[in-house]
Amino acid sequence: MKKGFYIAIFLIVIVSIEAFSQSFYSIKHDRKYIASLGTGTSSYYGELSNDDDYMDTKLNLNIGLQYFVSDRIGIRGEITWFQLSGNDNEADSDGRRVRNLSFISNNYELNAQGIINLLPKGQRYYQRRPVNVYGFLGVGLIYFNPKAEVPAGFDESGKKVALQPLKTEGVDYNRFAFVIPYGIGLRIKAGPFFNVAIEGGTRKTFTDYLDDVSTTFQDPATLDSDLARAMADRTQEIQGGVTPRQEGDIRGNPDAKDNYFIANVLVEYYLPSDGLFSGRNRNSRPPRYNVKKRRRR
Repeated sequence: MKKGFYIAIFLIVIVSIEAFSQSFYSIKHDRKYIASLGTGTSSYYGELSNDDDYMDTKLNLNIGLQYFVSDRIGIRGEITWFQLSGNDNEADSDGRRVRNLSFISNNYELNAQGIINLLPKGQRYYQRRPVNVYGFLGVGLIYFNPKAEVPAGFDESGKKVALQPLKTEGVDYNRFAFVIPYGIGLRIKAGPFFNVAIEGGTRKTFTDYLDDVSTTFQDPATLDSDLARAMADRTQEIQGGVTPRQEGDIRGNPDAKDNYFIANVLVEYYLPSDGLFSGRNRNSRPPRYNVKKRRRR
């Protein structure tokens, strides 16, 4: 996680140095493409979260490319790595604490979005407003892989293993799912070629297995291994012992899909039309209007 964070910071610094090494006000061609790098938090909402858990401190890293087709409307593609987690030990109800389930996952999201600015940004990149508000809506695909720590008594004890292959609820669910990202952001002009954007967006998913919890407890005899049985029902790990769950007992809520929220700070850079690492235009100068001077007679 820390390694990925440092890589993102390194990339931001490299882009910044290269951008400012070019002409400060180059307008040989208009800059219509915007590259972005960002980081922030990702928060999970599902069977293993509390109703009042609004923000989490799990990390995400983001890279994107956008293009404005008009002074208000743009399109954007993004790739995001993010973490999610949940734990019944942190629950605010006794029933959930007794259930004693948990998960953590590293996830990847690929999306395409439409962006609408509240105010027109101008016909040229250097005419954009100092501050603007925007909204976004799109469609995406995520890959998720919930894992949990193996209890004592197994060779893998203490290690985290993927839960989907164990079929803890007797379901061979897909680790790919469609999502709908939507949210709002605030974009601030930070230089001739740079913006800083602060945005938050909810991801509505079409799966209830981000956390490997959805329906009911299964008959242990129908599960494939001792490890699957131990990971499916962890009530026996509670101090003092709890009666094992019976087939059909509630394990999750299949009527409510899992969702997550991503909050980001993005650094945006207007790419030169002839490439990011193109040569310096030594004859560039600040944009100005061409005004013909009248000759005095």
